[in-house]
Amino acid sequence: MRVFLIVVVIALLVAAGAAGYIWYSLEKPYSAFPQEGVFIEIPHGASLRGTSHILQQHGVVRSAIAFELYARRHPKRKMVAGEYYEQPFTVHEGDTMLDIAHNLEAAKLMSAMEFLIAAKDPKPIRDIAPDAKSLEGFLFPATYNLAHHTTAADLTTSMVHKFREAVQTIAPDRLDPLTPGTPLLSVVTLASIVESETPKPDERPLVAGVYTNRLHNHMLLQCDPTIVYALKQADLYNPPLTYKDLHYDSPYNTYQHAGLPPGPIGNPGETSLRAAFAPAQTDYLYFVANTQGGHFFASTLAQHNQNVAKYHRLLNGEPADPPAAEVKPQPVKHHHTTSAKKKASTKKKASAKQGKK
Repeated sequence: MRVFLIVVVIALLVAAGAAGYIWYSLEKPYSAFPQEGVFIEIPHGASLRGTSHILQQHGVVRSAIAFELYARRHPKRKMVAGEYYEQPFTVHEGDTMLDIAHNLEAAKLMSAMEFLIAAKDPKPIRDIAPDAKSLEGFLFPATYNLAHHTTAADLTTSMVHKFREAVQTIAPDRLDPLTPGTPLLSVVTLASIVESETPKPDERPLVAGVYTNRLHNHMLLQCDPTIVYALKQADLYNPPLTYKDLHYDSPYNTYQHAGLPPGPIGNPGETSLRAAFAPAQTDYLYFVANTQGGHFFASTLAQHNQNVAKYHRLLNGEPADPPAAEVKPQPVKHHHTTSAKKKASTKKKASAKQGKK
């Protein structure tokens, strides 16, 4: 009898322990799994019991039994086949195809090569930019939620769709390639240059205005970021940009080739696109950094050279403008009577000096 009681007590303790564990598993159902999440594929037609064991094996639930009991207690909450885990991925303003590809690979979302193959196919924009050689410039900067089975083509399609939405808001008629005016590809190329030149939104229309004026005046754009882009494409960029780099042989070298480069040098955001569609009406032709993230703008080369000197003074920790020259007191001169002949001679010398200037 005593043995029987001991067995009963032990059985009750085991049952109580099991019940306690099941209760705990129901109240705190999630187990330890990687911070970045796990992807679990439940086969179509899998039973509730089979699904419970798969979830337990991958650490999503603590107990398959507890999960199954919970599911049976709530029959209205049916499990529906589908994909519920998505990971956000952000494309930043100005990112190039290469930047996006490397960031995707670093996030373990897809290989860089897989994305580049899709991004180099211009078919998704053939109707709006028939001369585009790739999707560079049309991969709109935004945050995209990627499911586990998202392909590179799926992602580039979403990016182009967002680009179309942005242009539809800014200038809807420009999505029609037959619309008179600057081709969309040229506008996007200008926008990508503007994006690369200044981080200040209020400066972007001015920068767009400068480059538009230079194009109208048949001046070389002389844009450093276009050369940086060419060097990066060839895996040759080693910052900072050098004088030798300015002679790099590439159609993107705007120090050597007139007009816009063959295509965008990055993917511009909405602010830069707006600036390129509506550049500021200005007579500026030059700009140089002001060491504060912005720029000094100038209409003439002389003004530009003064701004360049100002930039170098700021880099050296000096005031932007040179100190005013001290005015030394002049000695008092006594006035003497000068003969008419001497006055004429003095005027002749002064006239000769003015003629040499």
